[in-house]
Amino acid sequence: MRVAIAGAGNVGQSIARAVLSAGHKVLLIERQRSHYRPALVPDADWMLADACEVAALEAAGIETANVVIAATGDDKVNLVFALLCKTEFAVPRVVARVNNPSNQWLFTQQWGVDVAVSTPSTLVAAVEEAVSQGEVIRLMTLQHGEGNIIEVTLPAASRLAGRPLVDLNLPADAALLTIIRSGNLLTPAPDLELRAGDELVLLVAPQIEDRIRDHLRFTS
Repeated sequence: MRVAIAGAGNVGQSIARAVLSAGHKVLLIERQRSHYRPALVPDADWMLADACEVAALEAAGIETANVVIAATGDDKVNLVFALLCKTEFAVPRVVARVNNPSNQWLFTQQWGVDVAVSTPSTLVAAVEEAVSQGEVIRLMTLQHGEGNIIEVTLPAASRLAGRPLVDLNLPADAALLTIIRSGNLLTPAPDLELRAGDELVLLVAPQIEDRIRDHLRFTS
């Protein structure tokens, strides 16, 4: 997966390291020469440019990014970058940092933002979730360890995309709780057609979680 980050300050660098450690490719875009320090994240690609300029984003090949993160300390820059990435380059997933809480209301899908977060720690968590399509994420463990609630996002390459839910064929000790699609909760039904991007939330027994992880990779 290719991830582009606007802003190479401390926050941008932290996100880059987290994404790189997960095995993804990272491009850091920074317009201030004082923040342009490739030696600090040597495994990432770096670009000295203004992320709010269409020409710079074209040169960066931003349309090939699976996820972009607006991580600068300027909300205006983050909003413009998000809007350009979504409307001009059709980037599937846009995560944006909110610096001033009074601006939170602006960070919506109308501005191209899929996920808006206000602290560096939650920003990193949001990015990790955004790049984890096809990977299983543990949401919580029930009291006394009797079960885990996990979530997986159905990737576009899944053999199950376009097929009915009955084809999921979950093993015993696993139950599908709900499907989240475009922010809406769907009640599982055997004839419900699965779509790429669906978020499947399941309750599984701890002893079969590893087997479920393999089962839910959904590769063809």
